[in-house]
Amino acid sequence: MSDPAGGDESAPDGTDGDGDAPAGAVGSDAVVDAEEPIDGDDAEGSIGDRSETSGSDDDGSLGSGVESIGADGSPLVGLRDRVDDPATAAVLLIVAGSLLLRTIQLGQRIFHWDEGRVGYWILRFDATGEFFYRPIIHGPFLPVVNNVLFDLIGASDFAARLPVALVGGLLPLVALLLRHRLRDREVVALALVLSVDPLLVYYGRFMRGDVLVGSFAVAAFALVVCAIDTRRTLPLFGSAALLALGFSAKENALVYVACFLGAGFLLLDHRLVRTARRTGSPLDALVAEAVALGRFLQEWTTGSRTRRWIERRVRERNPDAHWAGEAGFLGHLAVWVPLGAVGVAATFLGVVAFFYAPRPDLWQALGVASASAGAAGADAAPTLGSVLSEATWGAGEKFWGTWASGDHSGHPYVPYLWDILETLAYGSGVLVVLAIVGFLADGYGEARGTRSLVAYATYWGAASLVGYPVATDIQAPWAAIHIVLPLAIPAAVGLASIADSVRGAVASGDAVTAALAGLLVLAAVGGVAAPNADYWNSASEEDKQVLQWAQPENAYKEALEDAGAVARHNDEGADVLWVGTSTGRGTRLYVSEESSVDRMPPGGPSWHSRLPTPWYLERYGANVTSTPPEARFDGLPPAEEMPPVVIAKPDDAEELESRLDGYESRDYAFRLWTERIVVFIDEAALADARE
Repeated sequence: MSDPAGGDESAPDGTDGDGDAPAGAVGSDAVVDAEEPIDGDDAEGSIGDRSETSGSDDDGSLGSGVESIGADGSPLVGLRDRVDDPATAAVLLIVAGSLLLRTIQLGQRIFHWDEGRVGYWILRFDATGEFFYRPIIHGPFLPVVNNVLFDLIGASDFAARLPVALVGGLLPLVALLLRHRLRDREVVALALVLSVDPLLVYYGRFMRGDVLVGSFAVAAFALVVCAIDTRRTLPLFGSAALLALGFSAKENALVYVACFLGAGFLLLDHRLVRTARRTGSPLDALVAEAVALGRFLQEWTTGSRTRRWIERRVRERNPDAHWAGEAGFLGHLAVWVPLGAVGVAATFLGVVAFFYAPRPDLWQALGVASASAGAAGADAAPTLGSVLSEATWGAGEKFWGTWASGDHSGHPYVPYLWDILETLAYGSGVLVVLAIVGFLADGYGEARGTRSLVAYATYWGAASLVGYPVATDIQAPWAAIHIVLPLAIPAAVGLASIADSVRGAVASGDAVTAALAGLLVLAAVGGVAAPNADYWNSASEEDKQVLQWAQPENAYKEALEDAGAVARHNDEGADVLWVGTSTGRGTRLYVSEESSVDRMPPGGPSWHSRLPTPWYLERYGANVTSTPPEARFDGLPPAEEMPPVVIAKPDDAEELESRLDGYESRDYAFRLWTERIVVFIDEAALADARE
């Protein structure tokens, strides 16, 4: 990969973007109701059977393991007394562990190039009050949320990553929404897989939108499944809000929508083909699906007040009206389908508009900020209509012009596919293997065929694997997140199947099978624990299969902290001097007008080649200047005016060292490979700052 500097907003590989444009992929849940919901160990139980089947894992499942542990007097006792359900208690404990896994030492790793770029503009948002959607830095969720968070707890690496850590840590809760489709032990397994997968853990500790959009989209999907299974409408509003949050986090939420529709189509086609083979007529298959849909809607509307009211009025007018039930059913649909659709759409658009609305224009339009607040030269407050237009139609035009036009996807397919496969092998290898086991076990095991949810998630994951090498414009490991998330569902089934094998082998005295299954379990544990330990706050080239190239080494953070201390202590002139230079890839480190980086977009020629350093220097309040490449030696300030911190490329370091008497030089890896940076710090100034 090449340098992360470039034009206006170059990416960590030297391109004009950072690489995850939506593209047509296939995969999530639009036709989830392809089978009756299941509970406990009933392969095809109904919702009404919940009370009889929910606890059916009492003979050694993951859920019952929690119950027995609690009975032995562990800390689970109090939780079980409150929750009164072993599987739910287990999921809640897993969520607690998931949050700890993502928040402990969250601020220890130095910011990545991409984190530094977004973080810097959040700081400038906080300073100026100005923010508007720029597709090159993706959705506005992190800037809007972190702007508030920084005001509450202060700006830091920890605070910047906290929203991603919280959302990723809470993601295992979605397993509870799928309880009607999965057995109790599979619910617990799903929560566990989402909690400990190394790729999800590493990027759950990374200030970037991929875990956010993936988590929001998966949760939105799970709420739709929950609405279908419980015959309730309210979860659909929550699903709309979560999907909107996904769009506000990153634009490839559009890929998830395409996945939902595509996987739903494949699932429906699978059902139609299966029915047509059984009946011998495609028409019969279509009629059967229509009848099933009608029966489903009947169940959904049964007992509703609107339907009962219509039926009662019909019978009051005509006591012999045998069609009152049909009138109530159709009347309910006529009233609530349009109202529900409008409500869901309004929820979605409301959340999207709130995040994408430019600031301070939104507050001015709402009358909570003056017309001149934050905006230079503003003469009058914008109208609410203009703000909403910019937040919806305007944002859509910007997205299309940057990502959907295809300008960022003209690359060879195979190297990008190989890169994602490599990331999956090193970062989520256990999950992928479990997903294959789960899909095969569900389709060819003792049950009567693949469940719709498992097939659906597998289609989703497989299509994402095919689609994301096209969708992304750089080779970035975080793209694999969007493949891992759907595959977590069949992986949970696979994990539960292996647990069943161990249990069954032990119960039957089959020592060989028990030993083999036990070895698989141990391998899975090791295959998750070892990568998590290895990738924990890693900034090493050895982990390049999971880490993205534009990651500095952690030791560089110590130099930046020293630079911050010196800057705070320095009362005169510039605090930091960037020595611009020319390389085979153009100018580096030089910005012709430093004030141009106060507002988006930044001036050039090469502010981005400094990242992630500007995030730290802005936090420390450092006064920054730079010299052009042609003046990097003879054009330096005189010794008495030299800033106490000088940052340069290694090729210029030897010449600079002879001119910087009394300065300590430190050399660091600025990227995982091929690029380094040298920091010169005035030893006397540093000593004074430390006093």
